[in-house]
Amino acid sequence: MTDAKTCLAGMLEHRLDEEARGWLAQSSAEVAEGVAVARFCALISLASRFMPRGALAPEADERTRAETVLAGWNTERWTVLEAARVALVLARSDLAETAAEEALEEAFRYADGGELCALYRSLALLPDPERFLWRAAEGCRTNIRPVFEADTCDTPYPFLYFDDVAWNQLCIKAVFIDAPLWRVFGLDRRLSPELARMALDLADERRSAGRDVQHELWLCLGPHGGERGLASIERELESESRVGRRAAAIALARADAPGRLAELLETERDPEVLSTMQRARDGHTGRAEFRALDQRSA
Repeated sequence: MTDAKTCLAGMLEHRLDEEARGWLAQSSAEVAEGVAVARFCALISLASRFMPRGALAPEADERTRAETVLAGWNTERWTVLEAARVALVLARSDLAETAAEEALEEAFRYADGGELCALYRSLALLPDPERFLWRAAEGCRTNIRPVFEADTCDTPYPFLYFDDVAWNQLCIKAVFIDAPLWRVFGLDRRLSPELARMALDLADERRSAGRDVQHELWLCLGPHGGERGLASIERELESESRVGRRAAAIALARADAPGRLAELLETERDPEVLSTMQRARDGHTGRAEFRALDQRSA
C-alpha cells in the first residue's frame, strides 16, 4: 500500500525543476540520516528558497490516491511549498520516537505562518498522531485563518481525535472566523444537540447585533435543532440573503422537514434558491453542497 511519503513524492516529482528536486532529495536524505533539531528547523525554513510558490493543484487521481492512503486527507488546497515541507517532516526516520516529537515541537515554536500551515498539515500523517493532540488544539485557538484551516480542514485529524467539547468549539470557531466549515472532514457524522444549540445561540447573537447569519452555520444543525432550529431556519428563508436562503433550504431538508420544503417549492420564484431547494428535495444535502455557496477566494 502506498504510504503518505510516497504519495507526496509522486505529487512533487513533476512539479519541481531540477534544482528544486535536487535540493529536496538531498535535504530529505540529510533528515533521514539524523540531524540536530536546529538543522531540522532550518531546513523546514530554507525550503522556501528552492520550492515554487504555486498551488499543488493535484489531479483527480492524485486526490484519490491520497484519500486511499488516509481517508479525509485532501491536498486540494496545499501549496507545493507546503507539500515539500511535509515531505521533509516525513523523511525523519525516528517519527515514532520522542526525539521526533521534540523536534516537531521546536519547529512549531519558531515557525512563521507558512511553516505553521505545513506543520499542521503533517499531523494526521504521522505515526500515533494522537500524541500531537495538544498541538492540534492549539491550532484551533488561532484567529489566523490560513493556520486554522491548515489545522482543521481537509484532514481527518479533528474528526478522529478531538473530544466532543473540542470538536464543537472547532465548528463554531470556523463559522465565527469565516473558515470553510464544509471542508471539515466528518462533520455530518459528529453533529449533536449540543453543537446545534451552540450554533443557534450564535445565530441569535448575530441577529440581535443586526448582522447576517453566516450561511455555513446551518451545517451544524442536521436533525438536532428541534423546533427552535426550524424556527431559525424559517427566519433565514425570509431574509434578503440569497446565499443564506439557499443554505437554509438545505438545512430544512437536513432537518427532515420534507413537507415544508414541498410547500416552499410551490411558491419560490428565485431561480437559484429554487434550484437549491430541488436538489435538497432530491437528497443532495451533504456538506459538499455548500461548496457551491462558498464565495471565498480559492
